[in-house]
Formats: sequence, C-alpha cells, structure tokens
Amino acid sequence: MGHCFSLPSSQSEIHEDNEYGDGNAVVCYGEEFGLDQDLPVHRLGSVCSVQGSKAHNQDNAILYLGYGTGDAELCGVFDGHGKNGHMVSKTVRNRLPSLMSTFKKELNQESHVGEEDEAHKWEQACLAAFRIVDRELLLQVFDCAFSGSTAVVAVTQGDDLMIANLGDSRAVLGTMNEDGEISAVQLTSDLTPAVPSEAERIRMCKGRVLAMKTEPSSQRVWLPNHDIPGLAMSRAFGDFRLKDHGVIAVPEVSHHRITSRDQFIVLASDGVWDMLTNDEVVSLIWSSVKKQATAAKLVAEAAEATWKKKLKSSKIDDITVICLFLHKEQPSDT
Repeated sequence: MGHCFSLPSSQSEIHEDNEYGDGNAVVCYGEEFGLDQDLPVHRLGSVCSVQGSKAHNQDNAILYLGYGTGDAELCGVFDGHGKNGHMVSKTVRNRLPSLMSTFKKELNQESHVGEEDEAHKWEQACLAAFRIVDRELLLQVFDCAFSGSTAVVAVTQGDDLMIANLGDSRAVLGTMNEDGEISAVQLTSDLTPAVPSEAERIRMCKGRVLAMKTEPSSQRVWLPNHDIPGLAMSRAFGDFRLKDHGVIAVPEVSHHRITSRDQFIVLASDGVWDMLTNDEVVSLIWSSVKKQATAAKLVAEAAEATWKKKLKSSKIDDITVICLFLHKEQPSDT
C-alpha cells in the first residue's frame, strides 16, 4: 500500500491489514511516488484531525498521493460512532483504499469493460469495495452491532473526480464563479433520516424515524420495538442491528469533471459542517497565505473555536478535514 505517515506525531508505517494503525490522520505515498521525474506531478493537500470531548477521537482520515496505478489521488474521511466507532472508522480507513484499487485494476484488465470510461470503473470499484468492507466488519473481534462509521471518499485522476458518500460527512468544491470570486459547491448530500427517501426506506424495513424531545430538529433511526440506538445517519458501515431495518452501506457515487475554475475540494466530518457553512469553509481556505500546507488545520481550528463559542461547554465533536488542491500552482494572493 506504499508508505504512510501519521500526522503530526507518529512516523510508523501503516499496513493495510492493520486496523489499529497509528494516528487518526495519515498521508500515504505510492511505492514509486517522487522517485522518477517522469512520474505524474501530484496535487498538493493537507489533512488534520482534532479530538473532541469524547474518550476517543472517532474520526479517521487518509490523504493518498500516488494512489492506484500511481497517477491518482485519494481522500477519505471516516466518522465513527457508538462504543467502538473509533475502531470501525480506522478499520474502514485502512482497508477501503486498497480494496478500491484492487477492484479498479481488475476492471482495467477485463476486456469486456475495456471501453468503459475511468469514472464508471471507479464507481464500480467503489461499490464493490464498500460492500466487502462492510462484510469484513462482521469478522472483527470488536462488536459492531451498534457501532459504525460514515465515509466520504474522493478520487481524482486527471480531470476526473469521483465522490462516494455514506452518511453525513461531506465533500465541497471550491470553484471560481463568473465574477472571479471563490464559491462553494456541495458535492454530496447529507444522508440522514431527515431525507424523505431515506426515511421511507427505513420505515419500509420496520425501522422507526423520529426525533427526541430534547432534539426536536434531529431525526434519528430506532429499532422497531426498542428506543435504541437513535442513529443520526441513514447509511453507515457497521451498525448491524439496524441493517435489517433500512440502514445500508451502499454509498451515493457521483462524478465531476474538473475544470480550470475548480480550485480545491474539502472533505470533512460533521464536526466541521455543524459549525461552519460551506461558504465559510471555502472562503477560509482561499484567504490563507500558505494554502496547501495550512488549509486543513485552519478549518479544523475555526470549527473547534466555533464549537467552544456557540456551546460554551466542554461538548465538542471530533473534527477532521482534508483539503486537496486541484492545480499544480495556486494564484498568488492579492
């Protein structure tokens, strides 16, 4: 899987079969990354994860340069929940990229799909990998009955951008509008029980969708005859007690063709989006002087500060951000 380094402290290698790899936010480099001047010049990015007030940081993230056959980049943010959510999200982070790459290579080698475009192959590889990872979680030593993880994954290859989303983490594009100003375009939908089609699927499977009296605006998923677990998303890895009641691990997959106007993509857990708007995040990144190196950290720090200011308590969600710039050179700041 190449060499992976956790940020900011550990320098241990992360192995694809080790679900307890060190560090919540890792940067990975393909086997031949940077060793040959004829290899593609990769996009630049940054990743940051900040633990909230819980006992564990249940978020995990990966920024993989030189991904797949070496000419792509992968970003992934995984937000765990439940007692063992931190282990679910780490397992998914460490397994999903290698499985996606394996399935993509198999599709490339199959002659009957040789005419398919790259975006469609990535979509098929992604759907297969998500399915396998969810099955593998059943074999883990830790309990996933009421523990799980969201996932938002982006793969860039040339001008193709593939996004796969499971749950309520989010991907946002920073692009220049006709007036030359940076603007935000949301690339994913938050998949929660508040979405009518998601709620309908859950109710068709005898799951219940309702809000608690203390959170009247937050729809949650409950078992048919028990007031547990109150899941805030409608799709997730794990959460196997709810898999018979409409919670699924099938991602929404979309494709975007990168243009000269598109500047960067941001992937983040809901610890960011609950506090900052899409426009606020995009503007913050664009206004930074050293964009590539500091973008993710700036957003994470802003989200953390907003949690503290708005709630005035010790309750802070885990915060994880990845920012990947889509062009080799950034316009100079004015």
